[in-house]
Parts: sequence; structure tokens; C-alpha cells
Amino acid sequence: MTTKSSTIKNEDLLALKSYITAADATQYNSLAATTLVLDLTHSNLHQRHAEIRFDKHDTVDCLRQKIHQKTGTAPHMQHLQLKTTTGGTIFYEISPETEGDRKLGYYNLPLGANVHCVDIDPYSSSAGGAYENTALVEKYKMSDEEYDKRKGTLRDWGRQKKEENPDFSLMKHAKEHAQLVEARRYYKESGSVKEGFELDESSGLIIRVEHESFNDTQTVKPKSGAEIEYGPESTQHLTLHDRCQVQPGSRRGEIAYIGTIDELGGGGHWVGVILDEPLGKTDGCVDSVRYFEAPGPNRGGFFRGKNVEGGDFPEIDIFASDSEDEL
Repeated sequence: MTTKSSTIKNEDLLALKSYITAADATQYNSLAATTLVLDLTHSNLHQRHAEIRFDKHDTVDCLRQKIHQKTGTAPHMQHLQLKTTTGGTIFYEISPETEGDRKLGYYNLPLGANVHCVDIDPYSSSAGGAYENTALVEKYKMSDEEYDKRKGTLRDWGRQKKEENPDFSLMKHAKEHAQLVEARRYYKESGSVKEGFELDESSGLIIRVEHESFNDTQTVKPKSGAEIEYGPESTQHLTLHDRCQVQPGSRRGEIAYIGTIDELGGGGHWVGVILDEPLGKTDGCVDSVRYFEAPGPNRGGFFRGKNVEGGDFPEIDIFASDSEDEL
């Protein structure tokens, strides 16, 4: 009977592992001979205080005081367990009754050892997640009626704008503001002015062009920045059901949709892609409207045409290797 080896064979993963662990063997070489580096953990807390430095001549009382500062557990309520590593085997226990003037060097603690504090206080303030569980914190809630009465809020500002202009809406304002920000970003990066905007010579800022009406009821509606930058031509190099590669990340997949998506709110044309790996943010559905069917919740995504390249992009075998020294 043969067993499957768990050895990593992917060269990229091996290189990453080598980079991350390169200094593991020498990480403590520069420390003084009497320096101790300890990880402190607590029975009531998820937090872990990593690589806290002590000296071998420090006393148990010094260790207890440090734990008290970081966890709130009083020294006389600390039962300490010494472990070689976090989650490792206990090799010594220091009860609250142990004399506090004993030196830490007495315990022969290795560098990187774990000191786990068991809080024996039956009335400990950290019990039950009181220090870390935000769900236990009572949240301030304001009724809709109370908020409606307040001045200086977004709703109050919206009401004032509505009185000045009956056609005003917060949604319309947010959309127009986003378009203005995009137009200014585009001008800053390219030096070009998008249609529907102009450069104000006095301030040096990009502003929206106000069009005069043809008559009392009809006005010219300028195209949005997204409609200009992400029009049909932005996806004309792509074909439905072709293989493709998406940036950033060189993610591969198959083109499943090309067109507009009103629910995304950004305007312009989008490309829906079924990804080979679960590196997306959707299954092909946007606000309950389905544009394509992906095999999983993170196997689909919508991207701008400039970020999608069609062509011969077969699915990558992450376990494949070109190394002749690997099996």
C-alpha cells in the first residue's frame, strides 16, 4: 500500500516558504546570553502577546506583573503553565503560592517558550469574553424619529437641498460627485478633459459643464465618465465563451457575459468571467439579477474590459512542475 506524500512540490510555494522561514534558525542569534523571549497567553483571552523580552535574572514576580499589565489578572490569581511552544506540552507549573523572588533562569526556558496564564479568579473581569467579545457591548441606537429631528445631519442637509431644488436627490448627488471625482482623477493622470467637464482657469479645477436647455422641458444629458471610458469599444477585443486572463493576479477563466450592468452603478460595459479558481466575488449574480451561472460563490467576477485579455489561456495545474528534479 502506498501513501500520498505531503511534500510541497510546487516551486513557487517552495520559494515562498524558503523566503518566509529563511531567518528562523538565526532569529535569536543577536540576543544577549541572558535574554529570554517569551509568548504570553491567557485562559480567558484569544489574544497572544508574542516575543515579550525578559532577562534570566528577572523574577517570577516580574513575570506576573507583566501578565497583569497585559491581561488584567492580578498576580495572586495567576496559575502559570510553562510550555516549550504555544500550544505545546506543559513542562512546569507555577502556582500562585510559589515564591515570587525565584529567577526566571531557574526554569531553563527556551527562546520562544510559551507562558500560559490560567486565571483562577472566579469573578475575573475577563471571563466570558468580556474583554474581547464586542457582541457583549451594548450599542447606542437612535430611533428614526429622533434622527429626523436632528440638525446638521445628512438627512437635514438633503431636506435643505430639496427645498432649493425640487429635483435634488441624495442618490443623484452621490452619482454626480463620483463622476466629478473620476473626471478630476482622469485629468490628473492623462492631462485630458472628459466630455461633460471643463477646466476652470481661475481655480485650476475640473468642473461640470452646465448645458443650456433646448426648450423648457429638455436638457442635454452629458455622458458619464464611465460611459466614455468603458463604452462598447472597451470590450470589442473580447468574445463570449473565449478563454481569458484577468488582471490583477493573472486569474484565468472563461468569458460568460459582456455588456452593461445597471446594478453595479458604475456605468459602462463589463465582462463577466467564470474563474478557474475561487478568486472572485460573485457567482454571476448582482443584486438578485443573474448574468451568468458560476459553479461556486467565489468562482465568478465582473471586470472592466481593459483588465481582461482573451486568448490561449488553459487552466493551470497548480500541482504541475517543469522541474526535472521533481516527481
